[in-house]
Amino acid sequence: MAFRFHLLFLLIAIVSASVQAELTLSKVDRKIDLTSHIVRVTSTLKLENLGPGVASEVLLAVPDYQANNLADLRAVINEGKSSIVLHIEHVSPEVSRPEFTFYSISLTKGLEKGQSVTLDVFSAFTHSVIPFPEEITQADSQLVLYKDSAYFVSPYAVKVQTLRIKFPSARVESYTNIQNTKLNGTSIRYGPYENLPPFSSSPITVHFENNRPFAVAKQLVREIEISHWGNVQVTEDYRLFHGGALNKGGFSRINYQSRQVIGGISSFRSLLARLPPRAHSVYYRDEIGNISTSHLWGDSRKTELEIEPRYPMFGGWRTSFTIGYGLPLHDFLFESEGKHLLDITFGCPMDEVVIDELFVKVVLPEGSKDISASTPFPTKQWQEVKFSHLDIVGRPVVVLQKTNVVPEHNLHFQVHYRFNNLSLLMEPMMLISGFFFLFVSCIVYMRIDMSISKTSASYQAKLQWEEMQATVQQVRGIIGRCLAIHDKLDASLRDLSRTGDVQQCKATRKAADGMLKELSKELKPLLGVLQSSPQASQIWPKVEELAVKEREMQERLMLKHSMVVDSFEKKSGGRDIENRIASHQQKISALKHEIDDLLDAIDEI
Repeated sequence: MAFRFHLLFLLIAIVSASVQAELTLSKVDRKIDLTSHIVRVTSTLKLENLGPGVASEVLLAVPDYQANNLADLRAVINEGKSSIVLHIEHVSPEVSRPEFTFYSISLTKGLEKGQSVTLDVFSAFTHSVIPFPEEITQADSQLVLYKDSAYFVSPYAVKVQTLRIKFPSARVESYTNIQNTKLNGTSIRYGPYENLPPFSSSPITVHFENNRPFAVAKQLVREIEISHWGNVQVTEDYRLFHGGALNKGGFSRINYQSRQVIGGISSFRSLLARLPPRAHSVYYRDEIGNISTSHLWGDSRKTELEIEPRYPMFGGWRTSFTIGYGLPLHDFLFESEGKHLLDITFGCPMDEVVIDELFVKVVLPEGSKDISASTPFPTKQWQEVKFSHLDIVGRPVVVLQKTNVVPEHNLHFQVHYRFNNLSLLMEPMMLISGFFFLFVSCIVYMRIDMSISKTSASYQAKLQWEEMQATVQQVRGIIGRCLAIHDKLDASLRDLSRTGDVQQCKATRKAADGMLKELSKELKPLLGVLQSSPQASQIWPKVEELAVKEREMQERLMLKHSMVVDSFEKKSGGRDIENRIASHQQKISALKHEIDDLLDAIDEI
């Protein structure tokens, strides 16, 4: 009997599962807001169940060309005076079409036969408004294209539907005109359309003027650093560009400053960031440095920062800058179930900025553990480690990544973690201990004798090395004085060719010869010391070669000098003199280079 009872129950369950709900859309009111470069669509759907089964979910079909740019999708059901946000997830239904992406909305309670419910579905799309033409001059207004369907594309039949498109201005260049289409000022109304089968579509294109800022952040990195000493430091690095029609031709600063309405109407020169209340220590800088063109207003309810880049932003132009500010910790950190709870906003604080890739990095205090993060929408999450001042093991960093971010994503998210407040004393104790051991080391150093015994072998070797170095420096000084005398001899020959005073030139040579002999006498004992010193075994060959080269150069210079003076006395021509001393001059030049190389080699040893 028990077996038969279970079999009967199973058959009833199978029959019940085979009974399907049959949904239909009795009324659809759709509104498309094109007043900025973010397309926002609000659809009011009245669903009715005509089948015998109970409906627990509703399917949404989004064309693939729109799904690729879908940034936000939400569904709300109004029950009495409250609104309930419904769960939405991407699905692949059995009866599917390859050109559509499907999402499932879970209802709060099953919709039985004959019952109806009204849903408000909101969606936001980025990069869906295309500049046309793609390039404009500084004086041109920006025209854009938007493509959609006049019919609400749905896997269910639609009894009655309407569509209203709102534009930023009354200038509409062209639009698709089908049945029941009416243009009225800054909006177009399509419909009503009745009794449309599932997946009905009627492509439409609108071409209109839109000079609103097309601000797009290619990448934004928000770092939120938590300090349990009472502060939250937020740093935001922007890589921003104008996503509108590219600017062609030159840029005239005069036209832009004097007549911005016709000299740059499609550009923007400022951005407004709405920061949390009680933000302090606000700064704004770019890659070059600090920027003073910013304005800050704030009170207990809000803080607004208006920033201006260094130059106006035209289509395709790029800029990079950083915003930073501090926040009071008690406004964002709370205690929950024995853990610390950080509750702070996720997205960009700037108005109407699209973010292609957003990284939110939450830097927690060193020693935090049991870390978890929750966001109101799907994100990629992982953890890193960051080292800062006096860190030992590093600070844990929670990284959240999301693409295609719009202002609707600037919602609160939470990070849970455990942290022992006694860990706050670790860094002060490290500083106190460090200074204590430093002072003790100084006291010990000042009171003990650190000198080396003068009779030790190492001390004697050190003295011999210092004596050898001093001798080498003396040799080098004497060689330098000899080279200076060589230069005087060359200078006397130049004076001779200019004045013809032979006697003065002879006197110079005689004086130089005497000085060189005196220097040779000073050099001889120093060379003997180096030759006999074991410490100079490595440097002695270079010093010896240097002395030989310098002596040879003396002899060559004296010979050259006497030959030139004799030629002047015999009144020889300048060409004859050059021919006579050419070989000597060539050898002297070579010796100069060799001596310079030897001096450099001695300095390196």
